[in-house]
Amino acid sequence: MSKLVKEHYGGKNYFSFFCPGCGRKHFVTDDIWKVDLDTATLSPSVLVNQGRKNPNHDVCHSFVKNGKIQFLNDCTHKLAGKTVELGDCEADVWEIR
Repeated sequence: MSKLVKEHYGGKNYFSFFCPGCGRKHFVTDDIWKVDLDTATLSPSVLVNQGRKNPNHDVCHSFVKNGKIQFLNDCTHKLAGKTVELGDCEADVWEIR
């Protein structure tokens, strides 16, 4: 398994990682984020559920760098302000390239 997983769906490439703060995967596209699979690094930061548009999910804002997730203080889950190791992530049942 990998820390960052490349996935393909609907003609677009995505990269995913498992977020232990939210308990689910987060996805970014390769047209906005710079991705280094070898070092498990994404740039820029990843902001999920900005403005709490989905009230049933947390706001999650993090940097993913060198195999670690640095959760910023504006997260609404228990890992806000902490840095943790990036866990393994599996691809979904999508077309994988």
